[in-house]
Amino acid sequence: MSQKKHVLAAMSGGVDSSVAAALLVEQGFTVTGIMLNLWSDPTCENQNACCTPEAQRVAKTTANQLGIPFYVIDAKDIFYQNVVHYFIESHAKGITPNPCWVCNVKVKWKVLLEQLNYFGADYVATGHYAKIAQDDRKGFHLFASTDKKKDQSYVLSGLSQSELSCTLFPLGELTKIQVREKALQIGLNASERPESQDLCFLGNKSPEKFLTERQLHGEEGGDIIDKNGKVLGHHNGLSSYTIGQRKGIKIVAAQPYYVIKKDVASNKLLVGYKSELGRKKFSVSQLNWILGKEPDLPHSVMLQIRYHAKKVNTVINAITNEGIEVISSELLRDITPGQIAVFYDEDEVVGSGIIQMDED
Repeated sequence: MSQKKHVLAAMSGGVDSSVAAALLVEQGFTVTGIMLNLWSDPTCENQNACCTPEAQRVAKTTANQLGIPFYVIDAKDIFYQNVVHYFIESHAKGITPNPCWVCNVKVKWKVLLEQLNYFGADYVATGHYAKIAQDDRKGFHLFASTDKKKDQSYVLSGLSQSELSCTLFPLGELTKIQVREKALQIGLNASERPESQDLCFLGNKSPEKFLTERQLHGEEGGDIIDKNGKVLGHHNGLSSYTIGQRKGIKIVAAQPYYVIKKDVASNKLLVGYKSELGRKKFSVSQLNWILGKEPDLPHSVMLQIRYHAKKVNTVINAITNEGIEVISSELLRDITPGQIAVFYDEDEVVGSGIIQMDED
């Protein structure tokens, strides 16, 4: 570990980031608490789990308990443009994005590193469950956390060498149970705070209601069809559906229907039975290789296509300058354009990219 000692600890008011800051103080670092004030739906701002007035109060109280300074940084505009706007536009194109992954790549670390320079600090730290290790050649590796149920390396897989080189994950070796025990042991106010929700900016609204209120291009209903083109029903807008979805189709049949594909060009929703779901081959673009260079291809990896999804054996092949071909050893039901494909070598993250809309 470098002798540099000043750390900016991202604090959300939750137990994880609070304990991460406390551990850094115990380890002798000079710690400054930072909360990013992100955009949320103006009609229900008090329900944004990331930065409500209550969350700010708890984070400030925790900082006072730890004897560290605390600042709230306005990141509303950059968050709206890179996460909320992207979320709306992606759904308008029939894509289901992963806002948390995008937020880490384009908002949180960008803003935190800007503050790193402003405060003259050496590291940023968060309460994510993941690990970073440095090799003999000064390369930085990203690993899954000890607590596999809480592991967040999937949503951190877009980080670069420059970002990992000045990042600390104090909770990487701990379990969630140990983190809560630590919070209670030192009497942190955040010890009983509930878990934050995935899409913090929605407040108390469903994604469907949020999108209906903010569609940039408008959205019309259309036909629900089967693989033979037979019209089975009517949908109220493609943005309300995602690949593999079962609920909300509302068609009476001997077997339940699942969403197979969203055809934006014709505004049709293709559905089928569970046996019709799945594929083994797809493409991934906008690639980020953790060590900064593409591995020799073809390359065998473990693939994860959803947060907390099971990893499967996979081979990746180069196909173009912009993307790779991914061939899974198993039929995958929910390969969804816009979601993130993350490649692992055992517990180490090799790289990641965005799943594309391939033609069948």
